[in-house]
Amino acid sequence: MPRTTWLLTPLLALVLFVVPVQALDTSAGVGLQDRALFQEKVDYTLTNQSGGDFHGQNLANTSFAGAVGRGADFRGSNLHGAILTQGAFAEADFRGADLSDALMDRADFVATDLRDAVLTGVIASGSSFSNAQIEGADFTDALLDRDDQRRLCRDAEGINSSTGVATFDSLGC
Repeated sequence: MPRTTWLLTPLLALVLFVVPVQALDTSAGVGLQDRALFQEKVDYTLTNQSGGDFHGQNLANTSFAGAVGRGADFRGSNLHGAILTQGAFAEADFRGADLSDALMDRADFVATDLRDAVLTGVIASGSSFSNAQIEGADFTDALLDRDDQRRLCRDAEGINSSTGVATFDSLGC
């Protein structure tokens, strides 16, 4: 028997037979925090989420493609890599949300609160940000229409609290 096999066989037996497997006990609410690791993402594609409360939720890689989220609350949510393409999020609250690497092209962000949001690497071509509040938002490496970028530069002020980047600089103003 080769020496590596001779060493690995007892180790494999130890792992398989000695290490106890713990079941997730949810009967008394114990271990519910661990269930989040196994939960499937909800797909909000083409749904109406107007006024919805998503405050502080982990929505990374979730799809809101074509969804309506007028006035929805996304404050402090993790939307990293989310798909918001062709969505309508007018007057929604994204304060302090992580929207990094989100796909948000051809979406409506009119009068949206994006203060202190992280929008690094987003693709937002064809989107509308008119009257959006952007103080402290970080748009580093964001793909924006030139006209939107110019309009946003007029209101660009503040520094993002988590990245330390000035809004004005992140927009390339």
